[in-house]
Amino acid sequence: MLAPQKQQIIDLFNAALQPIVAGTELQPTVTLERPRDPSHGDVACNIAMQLAKPLKKNPRELAQTLVAAVLAASKQGNLIEAVEIAGPGFINLRLTAAAKQQVVKTVLQEAAAYGKSQLGAGKKVLVEFVSANPTGPLHVGHGRQGALGDALSALFEVQGFDVTREFYYNDAGVQIATLATSVQARAKGFKPGEAGWPENAYNGDYIADIAQDFLAKKTVSASDGEPATASGDIEDIESIRKFAVAYLRREQDLDLQAFGVKFDNYYLESSLYKDGKVNGAVEALIAAGVTYELDGALWLRTTDYGDDKDRVMKKTDGTYTYFVPDVAYHVVKWQRGFGKVINIQGSDHHGTIARVRAGLQALNIGIPQGYPDYVLHKMVTVMKNGEEVKISKRAGSYVTLRDLIEWSAGEDTAAEGVADSPRDLTRGRDAVRFFLISRKADTEFVFDVDLALAKSDENPVYYVQYAHARICSVLAQWTGDEASLANVDLSPLVAPREASLLAKLAEYPDMLQHALEELGPHQVAFYLRDLAGELHSYYNAERVLVDDEALKMARLALMYATRQVLRNGLALLGVSTPTRM
Repeated sequence: MLAPQKQQIIDLFNAALQPIVAGTELQPTVTLERPRDPSHGDVACNIAMQLAKPLKKNPRELAQTLVAAVLAASKQGNLIEAVEIAGPGFINLRLTAAAKQQVVKTVLQEAAAYGKSQLGAGKKVLVEFVSANPTGPLHVGHGRQGALGDALSALFEVQGFDVTREFYYNDAGVQIATLATSVQARAKGFKPGEAGWPENAYNGDYIADIAQDFLAKKTVSASDGEPATASGDIEDIESIRKFAVAYLRREQDLDLQAFGVKFDNYYLESSLYKDGKVNGAVEALIAAGVTYELDGALWLRTTDYGDDKDRVMKKTDGTYTYFVPDVAYHVVKWQRGFGKVINIQGSDHHGTIARVRAGLQALNIGIPQGYPDYVLHKMVTVMKNGEEVKISKRAGSYVTLRDLIEWSAGEDTAAEGVADSPRDLTRGRDAVRFFLISRKADTEFVFDVDLALAKSDENPVYYVQYAHARICSVLAQWTGDEASLANVDLSPLVAPREASLLAKLAEYPDMLQHALEELGPHQVAFYLRDLAGELHSYYNAERVLVDDEALKMARLALMYATRQVLRNGLALLGVSTPTRM
């Protein structure tokens, strides 16, 4: 049911309720939902059940009064066909065929804008995701964050929000020092496992690549950073550090480019120290009287703000614990005007939520409770050839995002007939993005590379893309002017499977809003799978290019509208829409 139709029915109920609640303090809210059993109707309302007790009326009798008033007010329209009362007072409504068919005209008229709203007009939101340490290639967990973050950002955008996608680089601390000493050891000729190889060093082949380029005095640059030129001096650890960080930031840029993810802003942790933001936050907390010293360390009274125990801010060696720069960073987000902030991180970050929020509340600068929001995701297990894949030679200890994209692209993705042509990774990117978004973030996920390569109904991204390609094939066979479909007579669309497909198309805008409210972009993938299922079922049950001209044109318009909604949903997930499969 389309939003204007829903509002029209709510208005009818509100008008019917006015004389009933007159003289009382009741302010009823009419809500409509879709019955679980389609045979019960198209729309259900339980307002009679809600008001029966405070009005001291029989709910079924109250429902009968409401139904009579709604039917009387709607008899001149073309929206409600019938209203029935079920059980103790549930009100079930059936829409007219014309009301159900209206979705086709709406989709054809709004096209790519179908499903969009201005719910968030004038509001800013920052979505921070991936935020990988520049110490190695992106792994599959970063891929899940990339898919979740990009799709969630798109959800906010289609609802009118001003969205900023941000990548936070942890370019300071022990891990960066370890990266530098690892590259230095490689540059000196040491290899993992040999005497002289640093303990806890990074062992992947990429370390050797960085060392080789450092010795060659090469210049590298990340997408938003200044070029870093290697000195070539193996004793110059600061030059090694700067070069290694820039090198890996560039590598991560290339991985994100292959994944189709773009960021609006990159924020460096090191800048928080350089600009005095970390020290400033700590001094403000001390001034607020929410810290204390114990055993040579500085503590924050996080228990005053819901944490299970107080937390150390500054250790006995004078260094800050890792949540302190996070507090400073989120103060900066707030000062930049982002009243809504969402962080997408691995579930191992769960322990930081309470202490970051506690630090922000303790500053008492107007930041609301529960700021920022978090979407935590669980791990991804990769299966290939029926076995779990645990390591990558390039990374040394984990499967990289680039591995996953290339494996899922298959072996036949080079440009046909062109020697040494670059691989087309679109198929792999589509599979990885759709798969990683197709489960709730807080559930563990098994990525089956063999399934991603399968050209069957069991492969969800293939199943959805094939629905799109099928419609393209039908429209190509027709060879008519697609623009003419906007004005066809839709009254022939009365078959049961047509009604199901129409209803599914009408669900799209509400689904988007619900997915946004729950910060659950997986609902878009669920919807697209269901829509593709309705399309395939319809296609297998009914011929589109029939001899009856009126019926053919109506069915072509339905196909065209379905293709548009598939395109809208897939675009939101960053997945392509092939015209042939």
